[in-house]
Amino acid sequence: MNHWLIKSEPAAYSWDDLNRDGETLWDGVRNHRAAINLRAMRAGDQVFFYHSVTGKEIVGIAEVSEADLTDPRDDKWPAVKVKPVTPVPRPVTLAAVKANKALAEIELVRLSRLSVAEIKPAEWATVCSMAGL
Repeated sequence: MNHWLIKSEPAAYSWDDLNRDGETLWDGVRNHRAAINLRAMRAGDQVFFYHSVTGKEIVGIAEVSEADLTDPRDDKWPAVKVKPVTPVPRPVTLAAVKANKALAEIELVRLSRLSVAEIKPAEWATVCSMAGL
């Protein structure tokens, strides 16, 4: 199993929206590196849900429920379906991630504009600990 982070502006699509919907298609990605990450996702992979712009924090854990899909607006780009698993007991802010030396190489910081980021196993464990999981 691999781990990922997906970003969304809460005004556009929030953690609460995902919980209300129960599942959503994660599409609209037009960055090549993020698209590579989407193509690498497999059903069952765990995903941090990050509120960008407003909040700038990891607020929940989702799961890839279906992989290897194409974006319905442009079939040259990938998509996946995700479903909520659990909110995190303590949201993990971007400032807290940046302050943790164990997360110095996390794509959330290193490639800050990336909307779909890979999370290495040690990074996943560190963030989960910070989140109270």
